[in-house]
Amino acid sequence: MITMPKATKYRIRRNSPVLSGPSNAARTVEAEAGAAPEANDGTQYFERHDDGFGDQTFPTAAAAQDDGSVLGPGDKTTEEQIAEIRAEGLTGRQLRLARRMAQKYGLEVTSDFEAVVMLRRKGIDPFDRSNILSMVKDGGASDDAQTSKALARIDGPGADARVQLPQTIKPGQVPSTDVMGEDHRAREIIRIQRDIARRRRRKLALLFARLSFFVFLPTLIAGWYFFVIATPLYATKTEFVIQKADGAGSSGLGGLFSGTQLATSQDSITVQSYLQSRDAMLRLDADQGFKAHFSRPEIDPLKRLATDATNEEAYKLYRRNVKIGYDPSEGIVKMEVIAADPETSKQFSESLISYAEEQVDNLTQRLRGDQMQGALESYADAEQKVFIAQAKVLELQEKVGILDPISETNVVMGQISGFETQLQQKKLELGQLRDNPRPNAARVAGVEGDIARLERLIGELRSTLTQKELGSGESLASVTGQLRIAEAELQTRQMLLSGAAQLMETARIEANKQVRYLEMGVRPVAPDEPTYPRAFENTLLAFLIFSGIYLMLSLTASILREQVSS
Repeated sequence: MITMPKATKYRIRRNSPVLSGPSNAARTVEAEAGAAPEANDGTQYFERHDDGFGDQTFPTAAAAQDDGSVLGPGDKTTEEQIAEIRAEGLTGRQLRLARRMAQKYGLEVTSDFEAVVMLRRKGIDPFDRSNILSMVKDGGASDDAQTSKALARIDGPGADARVQLPQTIKPGQVPSTDVMGEDHRAREIIRIQRDIARRRRRKLALLFARLSFFVFLPTLIAGWYFFVIATPLYATKTEFVIQKADGAGSSGLGGLFSGTQLATSQDSITVQSYLQSRDAMLRLDADQGFKAHFSRPEIDPLKRLATDATNEEAYKLYRRNVKIGYDPSEGIVKMEVIAADPETSKQFSESLISYAEEQVDNLTQRLRGDQMQGALESYADAEQKVFIAQAKVLELQEKVGILDPISETNVVMGQISGFETQLQQKKLELGQLRDNPRPNAARVAGVEGDIARLERLIGELRSTLTQKELGSGESLASVTGQLRIAEAELQTRQMLLSGAAQLMETARIEANKQVRYLEMGVRPVAPDEPTYPRAFENTLLAFLIFSGIYLMLSLTASILREQVSS
């Protein structure tokens, strides 16, 4: 593989004519001084002739000289320098400042980046504070505050005091040899320290003023209200629990949770909701004058209720002064009633407890009433039907004139059986008589008469059971069947009556199990010292609230200011 040779590229910039050297006058002076002229890159090889204009220069010649410059090996083109400046990430303010500075120095540029390039070629740093100060002062801004604002806008927060860049030295210019002394350095350091301390004191003073206005003053007003203006309030605390009267025979899940707070948690929550309702507030106002108590003139304006206040305003005050909570772990309802004097607070608490007891009674009253009503109706219906069946049996007994048709039938059947036995004996006797060759006619006739009479009697008895009409026109068998049906119905009704009585007794037991009652754990006692306001705690809470609000507003303002400045 053959690698092609690469030619080295050179850029040459002509800041002065190529064939230039020291002037004739300089050579004459050097010759007179006896100094040999130095051989350097600027040696004059061709003699220059005077054109009649002397050392006068023309703008077009300068422009041609700049445009026709030749770049050296280490130099870069304008486009490359502009690309490097774009990579620096300059802000819009810095670019506009460079454009203004280029206009000040009379440089013709087509863009802000080209202005930075041209200024740096001239040896001018467009972001140097001294150049910015000179430009601001030349523009008429001599005020120190305005100058500081201009520098702050250009440099931004945290910028260095001076941007050090390589500077070109003009021909004939000698670098300064002034060295800052120790005294001067110490004075500058002291001045800077004093300036920093002065700014810190100013910032601290402004911070203290803001804190005083937004935190300390509102806290002071709140403390003055709690310690001086607020009306003393008395709180009566009460604790009660709702119990369920369960029997000893409970079984299943009901028996598992009976006697615990889980069995009455729903009732406790219901009572709590009722005591915090508008209905309870209206009843308390009607019974104890809740609105009139909190409308008295000695109560402070923030807690006082207007004389013509609506029910909604009174209800809001009621919710603040009657606090009720339920502890599900222990099943205890805790109530705190606040009033302007202890006796009124106790009366309010007792009235609310009576409302709670009434509400507890009403929770299961309908259930117990429905259970007992159904059992009583069933027992009454069974009892009435038993009476009807008994009346029907009695009617049939009176109708046939006998007490027990079964016994009567048994008597008749016994008679028939006796007569049939006698009939059989007579027939045997008649057969014996007829077996004789010469039977006794009188005895045969008598036996035959007895047989006929027995047969007729048996027939009559049998007809009494089936065909003979009684006093009602019905046979004994028919009446016996009706009585049997009526007695069976009576027996059935008696069994149903017994079941209804047992059901009624069970319903009574279940109704007793559903009974709820309120048991007092802590009875209401009037306090002898005011409970509210808690001046120190409330003042500290107000301080924390105002401090939090100020901190949130400060952070929000700082974030917005940083976002806008960027």
